[in-house]
Amino acid sequence: RAMDELSFYKMHGLGNDFVILDRRSGKLSLSETQIRRIADRRLGVGCDQLLSLEPSERADVFMRVYNPDGSESGACGNGTRCVARLIMEERGGSRATVETEAGVLAVTAGARGYTVDMGRPRFGWDEIPLSQPADTLALELELGPLQQPVAVNMGNPHAVFLVDDAEAIPLAELGPELEHHAMFPERANIGVVEVRDPGHLRVRVWERGAGLTAA
Repeated sequence: RAMDELSFYKMHGLGNDFVILDRRSGKLSLSETQIRRIADRRLGVGCDQLLSLEPSERADVFMRVYNPDGSESGACGNGTRCVARLIMEERGGSRATVETEAGVLAVTAGARGYTVDMGRPRFGWDEIPLSQPADTLALELELGPLQQPVAVNMGNPHAVFLVDDAEAIPLAELGPELEHHAMFPERANIGVVEVRDPGHLRVRVWERGAGLTAA
């Protein structure tokens, strides 16, 4: 179905960019094909995720997260910050709550911008989830220079590899294979982390359904 006119916001957090649609009135429905077309950077608007604002009984708004391939994601920290800013601008105040498939997230506005509390990280193999019990602090998984990641769920499944040089890892080549590894029945975000000093980490992430993002 062609869409004659569709109002949207285009926002980003740390370069992680979003198309945000207000569907709180319930008048708009989107198919997977339409989501893929909107997210297409050449033929559509282009985004890392499409965010749908819907009514919530537990928070100020419910945020549904769609990947560029049309699949749904559980949560998105940068997207939550963007949506919370819209809510604060809409009704005032310096705090907003956003319900996601991963739970209710609280965002506060301050001198350094918008900060989201993503909740406690989950490390249980069945919380990630993994396909079978395993040591989530040192998974028996390796590909090329990457080995023994930590598995953690922060609203989405993540496999995080500690590396000496995050920039040197060919994440665009390794990410797709690891994302779809049989160990991750719901796929996973694949991250590489370089500890530059006790206060600074360099993180690069291949996001499931989205690929490499600026954040």
